[in-house]
Amino acid sequence: MVEVEEMDVAQVAELKMKARLKPVHEATIRFNSPVQKFYENKTIFITGGTGFLGKQLIEKLLRATKIAKIFILVRTKKGKAIEERLQDMLKDPVFDLAKEACPEYLSKLVLVPGDVSELKLGISDKDWKTVAEETEIIFHLAATTRFDDPLRVATFINVRGAREALILGKDCKNLKSFVHVSTAYSNACASMIDNEVNEQFYKSPMDPEVLIRMAETMDDERIQNITPSLIKDWPNTYSFAKAVAEQTVTQYAADLPLCVVRPAIVVAAALEPGPGWIDISNVFGASAIIVGPGLGLVRVIYASHDAKVGLIPVDYVNNSIITAAWETAKNKEDGELKTKIYNVAPSRNPPLWGNLSEIFTSFRFIYAAPQSIWYNFAWQTTNNFLFFVYSWFLHLIPAYLIDGICLILGKERRFVKLYKKVYKMSKALSYFTTHNWRFVDGNTEALYNGLSEVDKVIFDFDVMTIDWREYMLKWIIGLRKYVIKDGLKGSKYGARKQFIFLFVNIFASILYFYALLKLVLFAFYVVSSIFSLVLYPFN
Repeated sequence: MVEVEEMDVAQVAELKMKARLKPVHEATIRFNSPVQKFYENKTIFITGGTGFLGKQLIEKLLRATKIAKIFILVRTKKGKAIEERLQDMLKDPVFDLAKEACPEYLSKLVLVPGDVSELKLGISDKDWKTVAEETEIIFHLAATTRFDDPLRVATFINVRGAREALILGKDCKNLKSFVHVSTAYSNACASMIDNEVNEQFYKSPMDPEVLIRMAETMDDERIQNITPSLIKDWPNTYSFAKAVAEQTVTQYAADLPLCVVRPAIVVAAALEPGPGWIDISNVFGASAIIVGPGLGLVRVIYASHDAKVGLIPVDYVNNSIITAAWETAKNKEDGELKTKIYNVAPSRNPPLWGNLSEIFTSFRFIYAAPQSIWYNFAWQTTNNFLFFVYSWFLHLIPAYLIDGICLILGKERRFVKLYKKVYKMSKALSYFTTHNWRFVDGNTEALYNGLSEVDKVIFDFDVMTIDWREYMLKWIIGLRKYVIKDGLKGSKYGARKQFIFLFVNIFASILYFYALLKLVLFAFYVVSSIFSLVLYPFN
């Protein structure tokens, strides 16, 4: 008798989640909804198409619409030609469904060599002319999202890049819609904490052209020295530059069918193209707070239990982008050229960090990754000093010990370097995990409510339908499938390891802190003895 292999609990969970895709696919393949009809035979230009958000946007457009062509701005990177970068990008599982639904997908993707940080987006005159003549819809997604980028880099990409994309939009002869993707945190500055961030343009921290000229002419040392005073109300150069970029939008918005979409913290997909789909690049942001403790690597988190975290699934963001472009074009036809802003954030259904943390730990003995190296736990604090102390005791001291053993064994030493990065990243994210803003999303809610019933199915972004417990499971499944890549197997083994690690962690913690206490007492004894010899040498 042939034995039937029992399905892993994680695989069962994924199958149940995927079942919800059926009505979406059934509605999609009819290609008769108002939004789908708008995109039929349209030519689109996308910046940032090779990023986390961009890839899923391209996938959804290929699978859910009958677009004619997508121009994708691509630059050479790490010595790879743009064609090679496209082939690498298309290997991502995000495109698996699109390849089936649209076998001619390659003929629809047209690469445009360029660089968003350069003047004219680094596009040749010939390509610029072609794009301007054919493009009907522009999605400007490209941005540097690194919090620690120098202000010059953030300015060239996020501010000047936005200006150059808008100039291209003005050159387009048949432009029907331009979507500028900003961030909900562009105006979530320190002075706005615990306040509403409305769907409106706020006063820019400085004139965009002045900032661009500074970046173009100042030397590195000078611009670095004045950066703290320039961004003082903003937590980093990223959100500061995005705020300035919105001012650029207002300056070039006249006569353009333009809208601004402001997503909050973009994380793993809720449903499409698969529950929990995530890109490796996203792991260095909010997902690190999940995958780090999930592998037993991270044991300290700088976060508030009461913080309302602005998490939004990537497919919700792109569905709002796609439909916002449709509404903008429709408004243009009706003679309305007012630039609308859409905050895409879960403010009407906000997840508390404390609740998310409890949900995560409740899955510890069910869906734990078999690759976990320690018990899945993390101490949380909002106190800067305690975070420093916890980081030393739970991260750095063990890291130095492990690296010391690696040195003796001739192995690579990497743990101290890793935990220094974790500390730096945690501090950068702490601004968003310890403070609250309410992102008013009336325009976004009205956009969704104004969709046809079939478009609500195909392009769902209703935040009120998000079940955060279910979503956390999707996130965990996605991290295991697309980042850890364990095939969603070995959950029972992972759970058994967690039970073992629980007791080992208790025993090891007692020994560890006892040893540290003895070491501190010994050090105190040595120091006091030295002082005694210095102060009373003849006693």
